[in-house]
Amino acid sequence: MGIFSRRQTPTLEPMPAVGPHTQFSATSGATLDPALRALTGEWTIDRPHSRIGFSVRHAMVTTVRGAFGDYDSTLYFDGARPSASRAEIVIRVDSVDTGVEQRDAHLVGRDFFDARRHPEMSFRSTSTVHEGGETFRMAGELTIRGVARPVELQLDYLGSVVDPFGFERAGFDGTTTIDRTDWGLVYNQRLETGGAMVSEKVRLQFDISAIRATPLE
Repeated sequence: MGIFSRRQTPTLEPMPAVGPHTQFSATSGATLDPALRALTGEWTIDRPHSRIGFSVRHAMVTTVRGAFGDYDSTLYFDGARPSASRAEIVIRVDSVDTGVEQRDAHLVGRDFFDARRHPEMSFRSTSTVHEGGETFRMAGELTIRGVARPVELQLDYLGSVVDPFGFERAGFDGTTTIDRTDWGLVYNQRLETGGAMVSEKVRLQFDISAIRATPLE
């Protein structure tokens, strides 16, 4: 995400919910720069320059990291009325990549994602609060294996830039930690010395480079 300068554009209010029953929340009262109006419009995640990933403790002594390579995104930023923004990401779970083929096959099987019966997972935002500066708190609904539960992300806006091809990009870093058992991912093995082979706590990471859907004139 180093292509972004934090000071090229003012802070952007990210994206609350999608859907006819969505209730939008107001910001916390922090002042938003009028230049945000220039960012209003539809955007999409640039997959080659983004990462939707996770990390989990393995055998209590190391961390395994992985990412999903195949997903669709719908983003709308409203710089004049940030609470009217919205976001949705739909991920094909069989695109998981941890760097170990055998482990990936286990993850897409019935013990974890059960990709045959539940080929997709999704995140849909429901509200966003500007906590000041470049930091936001985004609430949303995360659906895995057909189970939908609320989550909250800390979201940092990194800035925006026009690339050499005329595309306007905006960068974000989002993180949250979930308990995978809340979504029915309960498989585990106990260690002889105590503890579990795979931690129940999973850190989700959204390193996003978003491109405006229509290039600047």
